[in-house]
Amino acid sequence: MGRNVNKQNIIEIAVSDVVWRKDLYPRFEPDPARIQQYAEVVELLPPIEINQRNELIDGYHRWVAHRKNGLDIIEAIVTHTESDIELDRLMAKRNADFGIQLTNEEKKRKARQWFTDLSTDEEQMAEDLAVTVRTIRRWLSRKKKDMKADRDRQIAEMWLACHTEEEIAEAVGVDQSTVNRQVKELCKSDIWQDCIIFSEYRNQKWKPPLYDVWKVQNKSNETSHPGNSEAQWVDNLLYMYTEPFDIVVDPFAGGGSTIDVCKQRLRRYWVSDRKPILEREHEIRQWDILQGPPDLHKRWGDVALMYLDPPYWKQAKGKYGDAPEDLSNMSLERFYDVLTVFVGECAEKMHAGAKIALIIQPTQWFAPDRTKPVDHVVDLIMRLQDAPMRYVRRIAAPYESQQCNAQQVEWAKNHREVLVISREIIVWEVV
Repeated sequence: MGRNVNKQNIIEIAVSDVVWRKDLYPRFEPDPARIQQYAEVVELLPPIEINQRNELIDGYHRWVAHRKNGLDIIEAIVTHTESDIELDRLMAKRNADFGIQLTNEEKKRKARQWFTDLSTDEEQMAEDLAVTVRTIRRWLSRKKKDMKADRDRQIAEMWLACHTEEEIAEAVGVDQSTVNRQVKELCKSDIWQDCIIFSEYRNQKWKPPLYDVWKVQNKSNETSHPGNSEAQWVDNLLYMYTEPFDIVVDPFAGGGSTIDVCKQRLRRYWVSDRKPILEREHEIRQWDILQGPPDLHKRWGDVALMYLDPPYWKQAKGKYGDAPEDLSNMSLERFYDVLTVFVGECAEKMHAGAKIALIIQPTQWFAPDRTKPVDHVVDLIMRLQDAPMRYVRRIAAPYESQQCNAQQVEWAKNHREVLVISREIIVWEVV
C-alpha cells in the first residue's frame, strides 16, 4: 500500500486538494475491487505521497477510497519534484517499489511513452520500472510498429465505448480522417483475432439460457453498489439479442457490469448513471433519464439492446440520497411516468427489431399495504401499450431467500403471507 515513514514527515491535507495527473498515472486501469477493499479499512491505510503542488505521486487507490467514504482529510507525505518528467518517473518507481504491481503490458506502455516523449535512457527506464535493460530493449525493438498497434487498439477500445470520432482523434493525437478509416477496418482487423472466438460464446464454460428462470447463486460483481446488476443476466441478453459490434445502452450502469460483459463479448456500449461510482467515473457517463434519451450522435440505429435496471421504487429509498428527483424517492405515479416516458422516447429512436429489457421487482415491504404488493411489471406493460414496441417475454430472476431478514420472515408467519423474492426481466421489441 505504501512506505513506512516517520510520523513527523506526515501532513494532513483536504482530500479535494489532491491533484491526480491522469496523463502521468502509470496504471492504465484502476482496480475497483481494491478501492472497495481499501474503503473498508480506510483508517488503517498508510499516507499517500504528493509533491509540493499536491500532485499525487503514490496512493491513487487509497485516495479514491477516502473519497468513496466521504472523508475530507487524508494523510500525506510531501516529496519535491522539479518537473513533470521527474514526477512521472517517481510515480512509476514508487509503484514498482511499493504499489499494486503494474502488469508487464502497463510497464511496456510506460517505457514506450518515455522513449517517445522523454528520451529516457534504457538503464534509467529499467531501474524505474524494476525490469532488466534487456527487457527494455526488447520492448522498444519494434517501437514504431508496436506504437501503431497500441494506437489502433486505443481507437478500437474508445470506439467500443461509443466515443465520437472527434473525441478519439483528440485522445490518440491523429486527425479525424485517420480515425474514420481505422474504424471502418475494425470489424475485419487482426486486432480482434485473439478474442473473437471467446466473444462468440464458444467457451466450454458458457452455458446458454434454455429456460425463463435465471437464478444466480452468487453475485459476480466485485464492486459494491446499491444497484449492482448481475453480469450473467446481461450476458444472457447479449447472447439472445445482439451480435458483435452492436451497441448496448445502459442508463443505470450501477457497478459497471454492462461494461465488463460488453468488453468481453465485443459489443459496443454507451453506459451512464445519475451518480457514477468513483471507482468507474472515467468509464460511466453522468446522465439522468430525466434529461431524456442521451445523444448518441446518430448511432441510435446501431442500438440492438437497451438494458434497464432502475431502482425498484421505494425499495431503494434513500440509498442513492434524499434528492426528490431520484426514482426511489418519487411517488408511484411519478416513478411510472418518468420510466415510461424515457423508454417510449428511446424506442422511437431505435430501429425495428431492437430489444428493450427492463428488470424490476414487485414492491412489498415498503408498499402502503404489505399484503398487496405493487406489481410493477403489469403496471409498466399496461402503460407502455401505446409506445412503438411490443411486449415479447418475461424472464424470472429471483433472489435467494436469504435476502429476507428475520423480521420479514416473522411477519410472513404471523400474517399467513408469502414474501416476494421474485424479480422479472420484461423484454419488448421495437416495431
